[in-house]
Order: sequence, then structure tokens, then C-alpha cells
Amino acid sequence: MSFVYGLQSATRNCVSSRFNLLTNWRKCNTTAITSLDCHQVQVHHIVNNIECKLGVKRCNRLTSLPGNSYFYRTFNNRRTGYLSSLKSKGNKCTARRDSFPRQKLIEEVAVGPALSVLHPLSCFPIRDIRSFHTSPRCQAAPIPLLWIILKPVQKLLAIIVGRGIRKWWHALPPNKKELFKESVRKNKWKLFLGLSTFGLLFVVFYFTHLEVSPITGRTKLLLLGKEHFSLLAELEYEAYMEEFKNDMLTEKDAQYLNIKEVFYHLIECNKDIPGISEIKWIIHVVDSPDINAFVLPNGHVFVFTGLFNAVVNVHQLAFILGHEIAHAVLEHAAEKASVVHLLDFLGLIFLTMIWAVCPRDSLAIVGQWLQSKLKEYLFSRPYSRTLEAEADKVGLRLAAKACVDVRSSSVFWQQLELADTLSGHPNVPEWLSTHPSHGNRVEQLDRLIPEALEIRETCNCPPLSEPDPRLVFKLAMKDFLQESEKKDLNTTAEKQKVDPLPIGKQKQIQEHK
Repeated sequence: MSFVYGLQSATRNCVSSRFNLLTNWRKCNTTAITSLDCHQVQVHHIVNNIECKLGVKRCNRLTSLPGNSYFYRTFNNRRTGYLSSLKSKGNKCTARRDSFPRQKLIEEVAVGPALSVLHPLSCFPIRDIRSFHTSPRCQAAPIPLLWIILKPVQKLLAIIVGRGIRKWWHALPPNKKELFKESVRKNKWKLFLGLSTFGLLFVVFYFTHLEVSPITGRTKLLLLGKEHFSLLAELEYEAYMEEFKNDMLTEKDAQYLNIKEVFYHLIECNKDIPGISEIKWIIHVVDSPDINAFVLPNGHVFVFTGLFNAVVNVHQLAFILGHEIAHAVLEHAAEKASVVHLLDFLGLIFLTMIWAVCPRDSLAIVGQWLQSKLKEYLFSRPYSRTLEAEADKVGLRLAAKACVDVRSSSVFWQQLELADTLSGHPNVPEWLSTHPSHGNRVEQLDRLIPEALEIRETCNCPPLSEPDPRLVFKLAMKDFLQESEKKDLNTTAEKQKVDPLPIGKQKQIQEHK
């Protein structure tokens, strides 16, 4: 029964995981949080109050942080301008034509709920969703459908072969076991040569499939070409369009127009980046409270209105969209798929060994489960976090070249971290997640912001006005904590007035006096 369970478990896990990739690519294993509820609104309200106290006349979400006026001026005026484009060494800022009328965009933004006046402090219906993330599935989707079908068959074959070896060895009489051992000792050099040849071929195969990213200079493994992803990307796109067909915003919707214009502004300002001009970018806005966005390998970008409502200003939105562009341009989907297939191949070898060495099927099942978890938490998830951090880094550069206030990028993650704290959600350790923690993302972005500010200067962007949004948020947090302490003291005092000490305890206190 244990053997049958192992086969059924392997088949179920493999088949379900592969086909789930086609329908739930974007949903990683992250902590559930609520949508834009009271806590997220409260975060907006806290920051807004501090801005008003500092005399920053930007109590509207459209202009809540410094630099918006110039961003929209360069973004919407009908004139020829020079806005950014820079690679780390010797890049030039590319010329672009600003073709969006400023007044039109301002009118559109004025009616858009996400970039207009703050939401009133009332609770929306709370709905549990997955935490904000901006990458595809934990395992990037594999290529040809034949390969998807063969994957579970390969794992089943590894289990059958391993178990067959164990049964064969146990069935051998003692004398034949000794003869076999003696034969292995006599031919140990031949076996060593065969294993060495296999290892050498594997190493050659690995190094011949390494490529250097022209953007980051990082060496990455690419077993699959772009053509292999075209069919699957179309299948992904059709599946998502079918899933969200009743929730898609029209192209005339104000929120759609706001996101689209910010997105294409980023594209225009970064046309010199390898890969950006080759991709046909298409924006889809889904009317959903999920704080989420993801990109497909073919350039289809899905943005949820929950994310649009979660950002405080256009600069945070531009950074998130830059993060999405980075995922596609850096070919993270193909890279992750290549790593997954390589790990799966090595996993088949270890799986065969587990079923061959373990004396009982029950132990083999436990060993198989441990192997899958070790592979996930020691390789797959750390690698996914590395790609997320790289997308943050490149996305910040793309935003800087578009004259965005890059200082707002780290504030976004601080807002989400504060919202999670206010809502009482548990703090999941980073090693359990496919994405970096909010705190680590804030630290990384703060380290990268000085470089991004230099990129803005290189691209002749005007200096940013004060105060720094990071300082605004820090002061907002300090003010919020002080107000919370005062409320706690007042609440405690009121409880003491309402609930006096019992008469018995009062007499005891008087006797002691």
C-alpha cells in the first residue's frame, strides 16, 4: 500500500503542479492579507496628516510626494524632450516624444479613485487575498506540452526503478550478493570512468547553456529559447483573459488610462534597454481588490485595481510597473523554468537512490517528501527571491530614467509592512517565502536609491523637492506611535474608572495602609 501511495502521490503532485502552472502562474505561496481595508486606508491617512503638518500642500494623492508636477509636465506636454536612458556603463539618455496632453491626464486622474482624494476612513468589506507580489508562479511554467505530460511519468519511472533495484537486491541469495560486490570491486575503475564521463557531459551541457545578461551582466542558465515560450505564453494569456473576462476594465476607464499612460511613459524612456523595444507591451487592468500585478513572457501585463488603490502616488505606481518590465526584459520566466528543469533532472537521480536504498516503502515516501522540501527551501525559493531582488534593482533604474521620484519606492513596502502589522497578520519568515520580506526590500532599495538619483541627474531630470518621502513616512510613524500610546493610556484610565477595585481588595489596601 505504501508503494501505491507513493505512486499516487507522485502522479497527483506532478500532474496537478504542472497544470496548475498554466492557470495559477502568478499565485505564489505567500501570506494572506486583506485587501485595501481599514488598515491600508489608515496608512494613507497617517502619511497624509504628516504631509499636511509639514506644510506640504499635497494632501491629495495625485501630488502627495515631491516631484509630481515635473513628472506630469514631462509626461504629458506635447513637446519633444530628452528623458532618460542609462545603463551602468556608458549609457545615453534616449530622446522621446511626449505625446500625452497634460490637461487631459489631469482630468482623467481627477476622476480616478486611486490617484484622487484619499478614501474616507470607513471599512470596505474585508476579503482575504494573497500578499502582494510581482512575479509569476514559484516554478516558472515549463515549455512544450509533451514535456509537461512526461514529467510525472519520469518521476513514476524513477520510483519504479528505485523500488525494483531494492526488491532485486533483497531477493538475491547471499552468495550472489558477494559475487556482485566482488564484481563491483574488480570493475571499480570502469564504473568510475563511466560516472566521470557522465559528470563531464553534464558539466559541459551546463556551461554551454549559460548566458550573460546584457542588462545586469549576471550569468544565468537558459535551457529554453524564447520560441519555446511563445505558445505557452499565448495559452497563459487566453487562460487569464477567460478568468478575468468579467472583471476587465475598459480602455476608456480612468484607472486604466492612468496606469496605461504611466506604463508607456516608462517604456518610452527606456527604449535603449535591450529587449524593451522588441516586446509588444499590452496592459490589462483587472477590477479586483487584490494588491497584485504580474507579467507574462510575451509582454502582457496584468495590474489589479487593488494595487492601484494601495499606492499613495504615481511614483510608487511607476516603480511597481518598472519592476514588472524588468521581469520580462530579464527573461526571468525562462531562467526560472531552466533552473526548475535542471533541479527536476537531478531530483530524479536522488529519487531513484532514495527508493533503492530505503528498506521500506514508508521510509522511501518520507525520504521523497524530505527531498522535495529541501529542494524547495534550499534552492527554488532562495532563487526566486534573488530574481525578485534583481527585478527591484532594475525596476528602480527604469523608474529613475523616467524622472520618477525613486525615493518613494521603499516607502511603498513600508506601507505594506505597516498595513500587515495593523491587521495583525503573522510575520512569515523570509526563508519560507518566494519573495523577499518587506523589511529586506526596504533596506535594499534604500541602498540603491543613491545610485538611482545619480541616474536621474545623468538624464537631466530636475532636482527633487523636499521633504524626502522616506522622512515623511518616518515622521508619520513616530506621530502614529505617540497617538497610539496616548489612546492606550486614555483607554486604561477609562477602564479603571469604569471598573473600580472590588470591595474586598479595597479593604485589604486600606488595612495595609
